[in-house]
Amino acid sequence: MKSKSIILGALLAALGAADSFAFVPGGTLDPTTIPQFVAPLVIPPVMPAKGVKFDKSIGKFVPYYEIEVVQFDQQILPVKDINGKLLGPTTVWSYGAVGRPETRNYPAWTIENLKDLPTRVKWVNNLKDPVTGNFLPHLLTIDQTLHWANPAKDCIDHDMGMTTMNMMKPDCRGQSQAPYTGPVPIVTHVHGAHVQPDSDGYPAAWYLPAANNIPDSYATEGTLYDDIFGGSGRGKGFAVYQFRNDQRSSTLWYHDHSLGMTRANVYAGPAGFFMIRDLKDLLLGLPGPAPLPGIDPNNNPQARKLIREIPIVIQDKAFNVDETGKTKLFYPDNRAFFEGLKFPAHPEQFPDAGDLVIPFIPVFSALGNGRSDVSPIWNPEFFGNTMVVNGKTWPFLNVEQSRYRLRFLNGSDSRFIILKNDNGLPFWQIGADGGFLPAPAKLDTLLMGPAERADVIVDFTNVPVGTEITLLNIGPDEPFGGGVPGADFPVADPATTGKVMKFIVGNKTIPDLSKPAAKLRLPALPRLGSADNVRKLSLNEDMSMTVCVEENAGNIVEAACAPDMSNAFGPTSARLGVLDADGNPVPKSFMEGITENPALGDTEIWEIYNFTADAHPIHIHQVQFEVVDHQNLVTDADGITVPPARLVAGTVSGPEAGETGTKDTFIVYPGTVARVKAKFDLPGLFVWHCHILSHEDNEMMRPMCVGPLANCK
Repeated sequence: MKSKSIILGALLAALGAADSFAFVPGGTLDPTTIPQFVAPLVIPPVMPAKGVKFDKSIGKFVPYYEIEVVQFDQQILPVKDINGKLLGPTTVWSYGAVGRPETRNYPAWTIENLKDLPTRVKWVNNLKDPVTGNFLPHLLTIDQTLHWANPAKDCIDHDMGMTTMNMMKPDCRGQSQAPYTGPVPIVTHVHGAHVQPDSDGYPAAWYLPAANNIPDSYATEGTLYDDIFGGSGRGKGFAVYQFRNDQRSSTLWYHDHSLGMTRANVYAGPAGFFMIRDLKDLLLGLPGPAPLPGIDPNNNPQARKLIREIPIVIQDKAFNVDETGKTKLFYPDNRAFFEGLKFPAHPEQFPDAGDLVIPFIPVFSALGNGRSDVSPIWNPEFFGNTMVVNGKTWPFLNVEQSRYRLRFLNGSDSRFIILKNDNGLPFWQIGADGGFLPAPAKLDTLLMGPAERADVIVDFTNVPVGTEITLLNIGPDEPFGGGVPGADFPVADPATTGKVMKFIVGNKTIPDLSKPAAKLRLPALPRLGSADNVRKLSLNEDMSMTVCVEENAGNIVEAACAPDMSNAFGPTSARLGVLDADGNPVPKSFMEGITENPALGDTEIWEIYNFTADAHPIHIHQVQFEVVDHQNLVTDADGITVPPARLVAGTVSGPEAGETGTKDTFIVYPGTVARVKAKFDLPGLFVWHCHILSHEDNEMMRPMCVGPLANCK
């Protein structure tokens, strides 16, 4: 969604680069005042199991966890800024073992799993005050006009221009412009898991905490909570999932997936790694060990010194700070922020810019254009000004002259990152989302869209002792469309978001028993057979159908709509869809009838045509797929696909190095079609969506039914 770069770019040119950090992308804490590389990287410990449960269906005892989402304070920032001003802890959410406060951390501790041994988890929503038992409101501002969980059931049939009171069901588009202040829905999804629908974390299967003061009129569960969690796996404030773990050893992760508010819930903190391990991998000669159960390497220097496998989640955030040093997460609370404008409730926002003066849902146009279809709070994307790695801003890691296995996750809302070591030290990528690649790939840079993972080896063996290596990010500070850093787009700010963390090389004190990355022989990759069906799908962006605008004395104000709607305000949402017989995109909203309906056991090729200006990381639940190829489409002068979609002959390119294994999330570039192949072998209701969380939360997600539609409610 490129409109931000046009408006905001002009604003920043007027403000000047030196002033831009005070206002863009947000928060009162200037990121240039945050000391860098002063805190050690936190190595996520292993989540402790509660015990075991006997599974009659397989005749085995399986590990059993009780894990809660809770609120707590954590020192994410250094304790003082560069001027000596206090920076206190920040209130966040994350997961922890029930009754074990020492396990609460952002990011969450790692859940370790063995291949083919199921894991059972009781996920508890404990976002309530531990003293009063009352619910805790959200840390961030929730837009009630999206199609979202909506426990209050305050619904509006926006598309019909009618308000429907007392619909008696949640999971609908709301009508209040006010931020939501009620109890918080939670439902956990293990991203990349091959899992049945009752444990997939369907967005409408959320549940509220078992708090004392939930209003009687509120729904305490989503519309599909009972359908998904029939039987003993459900109860007040919790749900029990069981994960099959019948897939290759891989780097998965778990996070909240609540309808229409995933972006805010994940930004607040709840996410962690979910590793599946095959004991055969011990014979491969990989760097290790990983953190061990029962030992917190952050409080045990000897244990930390031994570790050679480290999970690393990279996110961008922004912060507010007051005069006392109290810090809070910053996240936009109004649409004008995305446009680089201010509005009456926020005169301090972009003070040298104009106002955004337009009607928002559910207000009708003063010019007779109909009811507004613009949400007042939602932003099409969000880019933070501060890099946070494993819950610390710009940390450092002491390493020895040895090989290290780093398992990266891009946990950002919208930011694509391109990693590069400032001394040119290469990455040896050995795995991606779904497990090992066919062979190690030597890379100078590592591109990761939101939710993608990269399993890499960095070899410090021959790096001189005392060398300090900065891990850079040369991706953009704006929506990503592909291309070459510095040529096709400006790289991230070198002073802030262009840096991620630092490695400091020390003497080798422990023998390195791992093999050089180039000599690794990785497990054979099982390949899918021929496809039973080819499905043509589309990525789309929506502009307003009722709100048109013009510039007036520096303000953006409502105007009469041009006959061709060329002055429509937007974007108002992004949507997935299909192609019609002529190759034209047909966008679909989340609540429209299911169109993706693979037969149980079928292998399908999905051709995904991008009609937008952005690259989108597309995630398909249930499956790990093969990337087949990418191909250019006929575009306009701005590089946007011209409908009907037409292929450009001779432009087919195979998978990138990091796509040669199996994936659950992959990048579809503007002006292209990308093809993936997957086998759908678990029946029931799932979803597929863009993993730019701001897109996912506002219609860029669709239901998917495997098997008979009658089985998918």
